[in-house]
Amino acid sequence: MDREPTPLALALAAAAHGYAVFPLGRTKRPALPSPHRPPAAPAPDSGTGSVPPTGPGPQTAPVSATPGTPPGSPAPCRGACGLPGHGVYDASTEPSVIRALFARAPHASGYGIACGLAPHHLLGLDLDTKHGADPLRALVLLGARHGFVLPVTLRVATPSGGAHLWFSAPAGRTVRNSAGRLAPGIDVRGAGGYLVGPGSRTTRGVYRFLPGAPPGPPRPAPAPEALLRLLAPSRRPVPYALHRHPGDHERATEALLRFVRASLPGERNTRLYWAACRVGESGLASTAVAARLVAAAHATGLPTHEAARTVASAFLRTAPGSATGPVTTAPAGTTRRRGRDRAS
Repeated sequence: MDREPTPLALALAAAAHGYAVFPLGRTKRPALPSPHRPPAAPAPDSGTGSVPPTGPGPQTAPVSATPGTPPGSPAPCRGACGLPGHGVYDASTEPSVIRALFARAPHASGYGIACGLAPHHLLGLDLDTKHGADPLRALVLLGARHGFVLPVTLRVATPSGGAHLWFSAPAGRTVRNSAGRLAPGIDVRGAGGYLVGPGSRTTRGVYRFLPGAPPGPPRPAPAPEALLRLLAPSRRPVPYALHRHPGDHERATEALLRFVRASLPGERNTRLYWAACRVGESGLASTAVAARLVAAAHATGLPTHEAARTVASAFLRTAPGSATGPVTTAPAGTTRRRGRDRAS
């Protein structure tokens, strides 16, 4: 019986086709710790006769990459210090570099593929079916509304029942990471983001290529121009954006609460999650706002405990430091008329 290929072998195969890769752990997070964090305190002797380490290893020693930055403090060098442990910024197509990264991460169970880099300038659409979302239908509706049809391209099945769609963007065209920007359940992975590589094993299961890919080497199809325009930063204010002016915060929050209260059965969780993501991305997440969102969802018939879980999940996903981008659109299938949010 043939053995499953190792994460290193899978990563090297992807790199041979031009994809920059780096090791991931079972939680889909980078497998190497940051060199800019202080070492973990050694565990006390448990009486088993084992001796705790007497000093930090090469991956945990605090190193300052920025002059004047105290050791152990965050350093936004993104790999400029030359040490591994910068997540997606470690990604490489050079076999010797990849082998060295995986040698330092013996417990890696998968690999990440950096988006936005030459030669493919990978752009990923993460279709997530959690919270009652139907991202595939939303994509079809977006295509019909904006005049594009998604081409046949590489698709990867995710353990949660969703899928990753791979596309290429033109060189010099930067696409930002975002969560729910196109529609609920559709996350975008662009420059500075990454996709979990096919064959990676996580706590939820294994990522695998779906059949139906174009013949030849695994290359993403070009993203439709109309889709790229939707992903471009908006130059106009958006009804649901939470602006940085104090007077706008409450008005924007009230608009989101009305949006949640207008939910119909079958869309309550999705709309609540979308609204909570907008709050989280604006850096205004708080216990008070969470309580107001939960109360608005409960008024539509959603159980309080379920609403609370949804809000907490959205706040966690959009917490500062996550790979989400600014909000520029309302979810697909909604319009705003005379100050009221409604489904079209």
